Amino acid sequence: MTRMTGKVALITGAAGGLGRACATRLAEEGADIVALDLPGGRTEAELDETARLVRATGRRIVTGTADVRDFDAVVAAVRAGVSELGPLDVVVANAGISDNPGPSWEIDDEIWNRSIDVNLTGTWHTVKAGVAELDPAGGSVIIVSSTAAIKAVPGASHYSAAKHAVTGLAKTLANELGARAIRVNTVHPGAAATPMTLNPATFARLRPDLDAPTADDAAEVLSTKTLLRVPWVEPADVSNAVLFLASDESRYVTGLQMVVDGGLTQKVA
Repeated sequence: MTRMTGKVALITGAAGGLGRACATRLAEEGADIVALDLPGGRTEAELDETARLVRATGRRIVTGTADVRDFDAVVAAVRAGVSELGPLDVVVANAGISDNPGPSWEIDDEIWNRSIDVNLTGTWHTVKAGVAELDPAGGSVIIVSSTAAIKAVPGASHYSAAKHAVTGLAKTLANELGARAIRVNTVHPGAAATPMTLNPATFARLRPDLDAPTADDAAEVLSTKTLLRVPWVEPADVSNAVLFLASDESRYVTGLQMVVDGGLTQKVA
């Protein structure tokens, strides 16, 4: 459990879900963590729980609050973490949203702009702030994207457009940063067992035939969409992929789109 010993990792969206899973997994392997998420009572309490879990591994953690749409706030939070833990070795741009689905022509400007601002511009802000604090010897940038960046997702064009753009951003960054020994890769989860998937609104959308569908009801539908017949991946499956890309085991891997989806994007029928 020493693949990240001596390294410092920045993770956004760290209060729960995939971000918390990445924070604890990297800490288990020896990394100290700079964990960011939105300001606000509930989110900050969840961020405190992430900190507790990281400290339980024996590693250090600095938490901070910043809306990734606010570049100055992200910079300030990252610098606060670096001042205590030292230069970054890893940047995990994980913060993102997926809400208010509907046909493309019915999505209003506010919903569209919010998705682009958080999922795309927020990722750009995270990388800008993080790269400025990376160790001069190089490092790893990992952007958590989605299978929505690979295949069409009817009813979520605002989300899919942002995630496709994030992949293009990562490919460009890999070219720009390679000479500085900085690797840039993306991870593309399918449906994951986080609140973004496991919520009543999603269950109702997947099972409109039922009055009050449950997770099990939704799983019946989702498991038909993957080659491995699983309805969703676990946060640990995604954090293990992030760990590989953060560690020296992937030292010559850059510009990669790593898909963790049970075969969702490969299923033809």
